[in-house]
This record gives sequence, structure tokens and C-alpha cells, in this order.
Amino acid sequence: MKPVLFALFFLTLFLCAGRAHAAVQEKVEKSEEEWRALLTPEQFEITRKKGTERAFTGAYWDHHEKGVYACVCCGALLFSSEAKYDSGSGWPSYWATIEGAPVVEKRDVSFGMIRTEVLCGRCDAHLGHLFSDGPPPSGLRYCINSAALTFIPAE
Repeated sequence: MKPVLFALFFLTLFLCAGRAHAAVQEKVEKSEEEWRALLTPEQFEITRKKGTERAFTGAYWDHHEKGVYACVCCGALLFSSEAKYDSGSGWPSYWATIEGAPVVEKRDVSFGMIRTEVLCGRCDAHLGHLFSDGPPPSGLRYCINSAALTFIPAE
């Protein structure tokens, strides 16, 4: 009897934890028409069609306020200003995501290159690319399009 109760206890914990996680990271799905209505043409092209803004043109490449950067499509919190640095690339660059951020990495072989695409795991928005030439402590450079982000200032 004790093994059965033990198993039920852990099964209950597992199921409850799974529901809580799913509620926090609930998938956001919209039709192409809904995304077009929600986003500017530039935001739509970058996040939904995997576009890239020109270097040194985005709103956040030289942005230095304290706060958090969120996905422009679904509002998921992705990057902190504490991890932002000037990479010289012309795009906002971060050496880490916010802990628990729904950031997904995917192999990208477009344009004859092998890269790592960075996506919002909540709404599948294309954010940018990940490179291994960043500063310590991670050695990573999340090179992100400004148009894929919205900024939330620290209070």
C-alpha cells in the first residue's frame, strides 16, 4: 500500500507542477491576419517572417535605461538591461536571458550560413540569432532585433 501512496503522491505533484508551468508559459497562437493587425509592418516582417532590421537603426541598439525587454508579440519577459552590452554589431546584444525566459534556440541554415536562431518559445516570434562570441560570464551574444522587443522601464 505504501508504494502505491508514494507513487500517487509524486504523480499528483508532477501533474500539478505541469499545470502551473503550462499556465505560465501558455502558447500564444494567432492567424497571420491577427498578427498583421497587432504589429507594425516592420515588427510583422521581422517576428513572423524571420526578417532582420538593418544594423544601427533599431530603437534599442544604443538604449541604456534600466528595465526589462519583452517579446513585442506576446509580452513574454526575455532579457534584462543588466545583461545588455555594446557588442559593436548595431543590434541589441545580451549575454544571457532572464532566468526562465521562454527563449528557444533552433538551427538556422538560411543564406548559406549555419547559425542559431533565437525564438520566443511562447509565440514563436523570430527574435534574432545567438553567437558564441559574447563576453564573460557566458561567452554568448544574443543578437536581437529591436523590432522584436518592447521595453519595460524599471520602477
